[in-house]
Amino acid sequence: MELLHSKIIGSGFPFIILHGYFGMGDNWKSHANKLSEDFEVHIVDQRNHGRSFHTDEFSYELMAEDLKNYFDTKEIDKAIVLGHSMGGKTAMLFAVQYPELVEKLVVADIAPKYYAPHHQVIINALNRVDFSTLKLRTEADAILKQTIPEEGIRQFLLKNVYRKTKTEMAFRFNLESLTKNNPEVGQALPSFTTYDGETLFLKGEKSNYITENDLGLIKAHFEKAEIQTISKAGHWLHAENPSAFYEKLITFVK
Repeated sequence: MELLHSKIIGSGFPFIILHGYFGMGDNWKSHANKLSEDFEVHIVDQRNHGRSFHTDEFSYELMAEDLKNYFDTKEIDKAIVLGHSMGGKTAMLFAVQYPELVEKLVVADIAPKYYAPHHQVIINALNRVDFSTLKLRTEADAILKQTIPEEGIRQFLLKNVYRKTKTEMAFRFNLESLTKNNPEVGQALPSFTTYDGETLFLKGEKSNYITENDLGLIKAHFEKAEIQTISKAGHWLHAENPSAFYEKLITFVK
């Protein structure tokens, strides 16, 4: 099995960060730098994202297995695990499967429920970007802009553009696999799975990913869960209100 790519900064108790769909560990650099004053922070690229390996196979079972392999290889006995969105689903599954490895769990703006596929606009837009004819990032942005008016989302996606060769650009994520496996991203945590360690759910005030109706389900899986809201933030709460996010995070983990 291939090993996930990561950046490790700081020293102390291990702290694992898992990014969301179409993201990469680098999205978490500023929070990781702050956390590294107290922890050994691992910002991990999940399969088909960032600099990690590309594969046709993509599911939460596989991503939790990737993380277990990462723990084994890095000889991590126990860690705090934080996951955002898709990374939150991986983190939740990992915690219920390997509770002895998870000191504390932090889940950012995702619930353990099923979400219907809802990234089709982004996937369609990305698939219209043809790097065989494009030479500049701004040209890729112009294509995305036709269907994705929000500049923040476009900039987030364009962070994945890199120079594959001197003349050719590419996306770091495996767009073919993510397109094919899109329905997998919304899968729910399996029923009757529980983690009884300390757990913090952080939700964006303007996001509808976690609603009042989800509280019972969250408590059924994570009996010690506390749920806190980050004001003035949507789904990308760690980027939209970083100071409030960090404050709630560091209070919980310390």
